[in-house]
Amino acid sequence: MTQKNPHILVIDDDPDLHELLGRYLSAQGFDVTGVEDGAGMDRFLSTHSTDLIILDLMLPGEDGLSIAKRLRNVRDTPIIMLSARGEEVDRIVGLEVGADDYLPKPFNPRELLARIRAVLRRPTASSNPESDSSQQQTFSFGPFRLDTVTQELTRDEEKVSLTSGEFALLKIFLEHPNRVLSRDILVDMLKGFERSPYDRSIDVRVTRLRRKIETDPASPVYIHTVWGEGYRFSPGNESRPTHT
Repeated sequence: MTQKNPHILVIDDDPDLHELLGRYLSAQGFDVTGVEDGAGMDRFLSTHSTDLIILDLMLPGEDGLSIAKRLRNVRDTPIIMLSARGEEVDRIVGLEVGADDYLPKPFNPRELLARIRAVLRRPTASSNPESDSSQQQTFSFGPFRLDTVTQELTRDEEKVSLTSGEFALLKIFLEHPNRVLSRDILVDMLKGFERSPYDRSIDVRVTRLRRKIETDPASPVYIHTVWGEGYRFSPGNESRPTHT
């Protein structure tokens, strides 16, 4: 059976960028669709699915931040955000609303390709669990259970939506419980993730994850800030990895 190519939806009002990314990413084994605004995205997603969204920050009508917020309310499709301004505040706000990565314009298509592959390099629910069942692993902490194969987090059997970035960060914390992890270590462990000096992206990701798993994010039970050093995940005595 022929394997289906991953599909990428590009939301940008620049026709030249559509043509460039269409040709380049198609040659790399992706199916690509381009739309120019949020309305075009809504029309496409009403009848199609996509594996990843490349979303420009500056769009006619509804801007990219608003679109990202809407998307995160209904789906966890990975989002890579683009911005011609390339300001640090844009990157931070983009990550805060749920983007998985951020790339300033102009960019090298090869760098975008690397970011795309890094974001898509994670297990999905469509993976065949029987093919690597010996490696299937779940983590339990408090009322939560994380399945690292299906990338599904549940709280008392109710699903908690995670972006790929939130999943990757939580998995790292669960694999290294009760250990202080510096921001630099977390960057190294988050494959394909890059940052500049004084980048707050890790802090933003931690804040987003706290909102998902902490009853009171201002007084966290699981993810503790160790001032001047980094973060420590304290799952409690109930936490345990299991193989199924």
